[in-house]
Amino acid sequence: MTNFIDKVAVVTGAAQGIGAATALKLAAGGATVVVLDLNEAGAKDTAQQISADPQVLASGGRAVAAACDVTDEATVDRVFADLHREFGRLDILVNNAGITRDNLFFKMERPDWDSVLTTNLTSAYLCSRAAQRYMVPARSGRIVSLSSRSALGNRGQANYAAAKAGIQGLTATLAIELGPFNVTVNAVAPGYIATSMTAATAERVGSSPAEHQAAVAARTPLGRVGQPEEVAAAVVFFASDDASYISGQTLYINGGAR
Repeated sequence: MTNFIDKVAVVTGAAQGIGAATALKLAAGGATVVVLDLNEAGAKDTAQQISADPQVLASGGRAVAAACDVTDEATVDRVFADLHREFGRLDILVNNAGITRDNLFFKMERPDWDSVLTTNLTSAYLCSRAAQRYMVPARSGRIVSLSSRSALGNRGQANYAAAKAGIQGLTATLAIELGPFNVTVNAVAPGYIATSMTAATAERVGSSPAEHQAAVAARTPLGRVGQPEEVAAAVVFFASDDASYISGQTLYINGGAR
């Protein structure tokens, strides 16, 4: 188990899915993890479950919940300042918050374009900007953001693809600018992962989640879809000391699919 004892991590969109799985792995390594989510009740429930996990209890880690609209600049700045004031440090930021509003391009309405770009990309800008205020003076930090295989293009996801491609450009640029301060910046780009988001995609195309997963598995070299814990493992690696000389990279996690 990677050692995150005495580290403080913030994971956005962590009430469920990949964010919750990442928060659990960080806490199991001994970190104090802030489960940050717009859904305050969901964040509290997830934080309680993590704190009660046997591995987390054994490591001395813990999870606390914080409500935050990561698309609102003033709210993000205030919440990150409050967290730094409470814990005295910020070592790890995981930009995981995201939504989909899928549709073919000629049917896509402006509000669906704007909401996906704002939630998936602008939030990463706002949270990373807030986090670096504390990481740069400390000359230490890890920022890991969630991109997607859809960054390479995906039918019905022009908005999501653009946002996730933007994450990769933001990651590469922040790695250049923050590297002199010993802050590494990386991204992971999952393929099909079994989450509520991909279940919603299945319903959009008129399929059940099980049927949709079976179809994806059939064209994936490993013969199955991914699980949130498998993406979380890569995020946690980038957040660890083992990745201290890796920065500006995007790792695709897709079972070998092309």
